[in-house]
Amino acid sequence: MRLNHWPTKDAIIASILSGLLLFLGWPNEPLTLALLVAWVPLLWLDHTKGEGFPLLRYVALALLIWNAGTTWWLWNSTGFGAIAAIVINTLLMCIPWWGYLKIKRHFPDWLSHLGLIGFWMCFEWVHLNWSVSWPWLTLGNGLSSMTPYIQWYEYTGVAGGSLLIWLLNLLVFYGIVAWQKTAKKLAYQLGFAIVAILLSVGFISQQLTPTNLPQNTKANIVVVQPNIDPYQKFESLSTADQINQLLRITNQYIDSQTQMVIWPETAMSAADWQDNIPFNPSYQPIFSFLAAHPSIQIISGIETFKRYGASPATNTARQTPEGLYYDAFNAAVSLQSGKPLVFYNKSKLVPGVETLPSFLKFMAPVFEQFGGSTGGYGISDTAVVFRYSNATIPTAPIICYESIYGDYITNYVKRGAQILTIMTNDGWWGNTPGHHQHLQYARLRAIETRRWVARSANTGISAFIQPDGQIAAQLGWNKTGALKMAIPTNQSISFYVQFGDWLYKIMIWFTGLLIVVYGYKKFSHAKRP
Repeated sequence: MRLNHWPTKDAIIASILSGLLLFLGWPNEPLTLALLVAWVPLLWLDHTKGEGFPLLRYVALALLIWNAGTTWWLWNSTGFGAIAAIVINTLLMCIPWWGYLKIKRHFPDWLSHLGLIGFWMCFEWVHLNWSVSWPWLTLGNGLSSMTPYIQWYEYTGVAGGSLLIWLLNLLVFYGIVAWQKTAKKLAYQLGFAIVAILLSVGFISQQLTPTNLPQNTKANIVVVQPNIDPYQKFESLSTADQINQLLRITNQYIDSQTQMVIWPETAMSAADWQDNIPFNPSYQPIFSFLAAHPSIQIISGIETFKRYGASPATNTARQTPEGLYYDAFNAAVSLQSGKPLVFYNKSKLVPGVETLPSFLKFMAPVFEQFGGSTGGYGISDTAVVFRYSNATIPTAPIICYESIYGDYITNYVKRGAQILTIMTNDGWWGNTPGHHQHLQYARLRAIETRRWVARSANTGISAFIQPDGQIAAQLGWNKTGALKMAIPTNQSISFYVQFGDWLYKIMIWFTGLLIVVYGYKKFSHAKRP
C-alpha cells in the first residue's frame, strides 16, 4: 500500500533520522556503517509521499544536520566562515536532489535513482574542482576509518566509496519496498545481495592490501610537533623562540641516520621575501644547524612574499603603497646545506580564509573582518616535488587543506614523489573532531597512491601512515615532541595515480546523457496536442 499522506511530523522525523545517520557515520563517530542506510529515510519519504510533496525542504533539513554535526568545529576558527560553509554547502547538496525531482516524472524509478547517484557524483566532482571548493563531506571520505575494507580506493579513489554508499542505500530501500508489498522473496534476494557485496568488498580489499611493494631505500625521517598555540603564536613566543623550540625538539630526535626533518605548516613564520630567507636573522639558527648536519634536509611550512616589480605577474598579485607588485604565499620550503632553497606555494587554498573567487571579491572586507584574507594568497601552478641531485627521497610537499584532494595529490607521484609529506596546523579548530577527520583523510591518500605518509601537525595529530592506510605511529593532540621512523620508499604507480578520478568522469557522461534524454522527453511531451 502506498501512503500518500504522511503527517508532516513523520516527514520531519524521517529527515532528522537521515541527517543523524549521516552524522553518526562520519569519522570519528562510532557508527560508520550508518552511512550505508543514511539516505533510506529520505528515499522512503519520497516513495510514500508521491508527486507534489515538497521533498526538497526535508532533504535540506537532513543535509543541514549532517553539515552542522560534522563541521561545527569551524566555529572555533571563524564563526562567520562556519555559518557560511554549513549553509552554502547544505544548499549546494540540495542541487542533486532537485535534479532528481525534475527527471523522475519521465523515467522509471530505478533509472531516476541512478540519475540521483549521477547528479550527486557530478556535484562531488564539481566541488573538488571549482573556485569555492569544499569537499570535506565527499561521501567516500566517510569510509576513511575502515581502511582494511577500502583497499580498492587504489583503483577508484573516494568516488568508489561514494558510489558504494549510494548503491547499498538503494538496495536497502528497494528491499524495504519489496517487503512492504509482501514480495518477501525479492526482499530476501536484495538482503542477500547486500551481504554478498559487503563480503566481496571486504574479501577483495584484503587481497589488495600491499605486502610486497617494490622498495628502493628506507628514508630515515623525523616529524616534529612543536605544539605552539596558533592564537598565541606571537603573544607567548617570539619568532626566535619558535625557531629555537623547533630546533631543540629536532636535536633531541635526530641521529646519524636521519635524512629528513619535517616541520608543520607556517613553522617558519618570520614572513619575508623568498630571496631574502637565507639572510633573515630569525632563520640563521636553522642554517647553522644545517651546516652542522649537511646530510639532513628540512622540509617546513613557511610564510613568504615574492616581488614582481612595476607590473603584476599573477592574478593574485597585490600592490605596495609604492606601486610595486608582490604575492603572499602559504608555502613549503626545502632546505639543505650548500643547496639553493626550493619553494612550493600552496595551490589548494581554503575559500574565504585564504582566497576568494573573482565573483565574491566584493565580499572581501566581510571575510577579512571574520578572519579571512582580502588579498588572498598566490599559488603554484603545478605540484612541485622536492628533490636534490644527490638525494634518494623525492618528496611531495602537501600543505594542510591540500591533503583532501586525491586527484591533485597524484600529480606529485607522477612527478616522482616517493613519500607524501603533509604539513598542517589543525590547532585553529581546537580539540574538536576537525583534526581527527583531517588525519583520517590522509589515510586515503596513502591507499590511493600506495605511498607512505609523513604528517607533521603543529598541535597534533602527527603520524606516519603506511601505504595500506594503517597508522604506524602517531603523536597525539596537544603534545610536544617528534616521531622518528625509517620508512620504505617505492616508485610504483597505482591505477588511481595513473587515471585519477576516472569514475567521476564516467558518471558525468552518464548524467549528461540522462539530461539529454530528459530534455528530449520533456520537449516531445510539450509538443503533443
